[in-house]
Amino acid sequence: MIDITSDQWLGWLQLFFWPTVRILAFFMASPLWNLPSVPTPVKALFGAGIAIAIAPALPPMPALPLFSVESFGLMLQQILIGVAMGMVLRIMIAVVQTAGEFISMQMGLAFATFYQPDAGTNTMVLSRMLELLTLLMFLAMNGHLITIEILAWTFEELPIGTTSIDASFAETLARWGGTIFSSGLLMAIPIVTALLLINLSLGILNRASPQLSIFSVGFPMTLTAGLVLITALMPDLGGFWSDLFTQQLRFMQGMIEQMAGPA
Repeated sequence: MIDITSDQWLGWLQLFFWPTVRILAFFMASPLWNLPSVPTPVKALFGAGIAIAIAPALPPMPALPLFSVESFGLMLQQILIGVAMGMVLRIMIAVVQTAGEFISMQMGLAFATFYQPDAGTNTMVLSRMLELLTLLMFLAMNGHLITIEILAWTFEELPIGTTSIDASFAETLARWGGTIFSSGLLMAIPIVTALLLINLSLGILNRASPQLSIFSVGFPMTLTAGLVLITALMPDLGGFWSDLFTQQLRFMQGMIEQMAGPA
């Protein structure tokens, strides 16, 4: 009969517990793995499955009691790492959402909103459409597999319990949030510029012919022109998304290296 001691049980539990905390924290903050349509037990089982798969290749776990002050601090550290990685993907999705809001306001679709359960707020329809297309392109380009690979690599760069985190990464992450406006405007500027020219032409027409009802003509014209421009722009969005995904994944890797501090 095989006898298993409590120390052996504790060692096996620690081998899977600490990686699971970091992985589940990443799932909690990332936009793809935190969809409300996916049940919470499924997310937990998926995170535990990844932890079990990578556990044999991980460095030794710290010999700490699970119910202690040191373990609580270590748990907060793992949650911080996972949430920081998830926030990078959040910024990627916020870029296309911002572009959708810019376009919607110029098209006259600012009133077309609906309640988004995962965000907890009202979201413009065009922003939601671009968000879903971005997530589908992210899956089609195997971005989820690369992200999981980076997540597994973090346990080599930031071993559990054997290193401290360089707090300067927080400022870098905050500055990287500026890409929400710069990249979002870059994505929307072709359509926004064309719609501004249309609105300017309608303003000149209104001054030349005050009898013409611009409100009855301008709204359907800008709406139709916006839909045509979005349709024409769709084939070129693949390159933009590819560059966006590459930048975000490289930044995620560089952020982890910064968190590890100088070698």
